[in-house]
Amino acid sequence: MPHPAAGKPRRRIHWWVRRFFFAWAILSTLWVAGKMRTRGVSAETLRTSPAVAVSDGPTVLEFRPARAKSTSALIFFCGAGVSAHAYAPLLRPVAEAGYPVFIVKLPYRFAPFDSHKETAIDRARGVIAAHPAVVHWVISGHSLGGALAARTVHSRPEAIAAVVLIGTTHPRNDDLSALRIPVTKVFASNDGVAPYDRIQATRHLLPAHTRWVEIRGGNHSQFGHYGHQLLDGKPAITRETQQAITRVAILEALALDD
Repeated sequence: MPHPAAGKPRRRIHWWVRRFFFAWAILSTLWVAGKMRTRGVSAETLRTSPAVAVSDGPTVLEFRPARAKSTSALIFFCGAGVSAHAYAPLLRPVAEAGYPVFIVKLPYRFAPFDSHKETAIDRARGVIAAHPAVVHWVISGHSLGGALAARTVHSRPEAIAAVVLIGTTHPRNDDLSALRIPVTKVFASNDGVAPYDRIQATRHLLPAHTRWVEIRGGNHSQFGHYGHQLLDGKPAITRETQQAITRVAILEALALDD
C-alpha cells in the first residue's frame, strides 16, 4: 500500500499545473483584449453634431441623420471582441449620407455561447420592431458579425431587403442560396482571419447573384479601428482606403430603395 506522503508531490505538481494554465488563460485574454482595443477613433466621431445624432446605449450604438434620405437603414453586427466604437469611422459617414445606422453590440463583446449570439440577434430584431417607418433594412456584419447577419436573415428573410457580409467566412451553417434579395460579399486579399480559400468554400451557401467585392491589399483588422489581429495578414493599403471601398458597398445596398 503506497505511503500517504507519496501522493503529496503529485498533488503539488497538479496544483502548479493548474496555476500555470489559469495564469496563461488570464494573460492570453488580456493580450487579445489589448489587440482588439479601439484605436484611432476621435471623440468627434462619437459626438452628436447638427447632421448626426449619436446615442451610445448598452446594446446598440446609433447614428441618426438629422434628415433621413429615404426609408432605408442599416443594422451592423460587430466582430467578436471588437467594440462598436471601432466601427464608428466606417459607419458614421453612412449616417451623414442620410441613412440611420444601428451597430449591435455583442454580449460580453465575444458572444461566446450560442445563447449570447441569439441575444445579439434579438437586439437586431428589437431595432427593427422599434422603427416601423423603415421599410428597407440592410443587414451587415464583420467577421463573426457576418455570421450573425446571415443567421438573422435566414430566420426572418421577409424583414431584410439586402445583405452585406464583410470580412467573414460565413455563412457556414445557414444556407442563403435561395435568397432573392441583393447580397454583397466584401473580402480583403490579405485577410488572414477570413482567407480567400475559406470564403470560397462557402460560396455555394450564397445566392448565385451575390456581388463579390475584393479589396486588394486589405486585411481583416482594417475593416474596423483596432489593433492587428492574431493570424491576420499585413495590409498593403491604408485603413481609410479599405473602409472607403467597404462603405461604398454598404451605401449601394442602402440606395437600392431610393
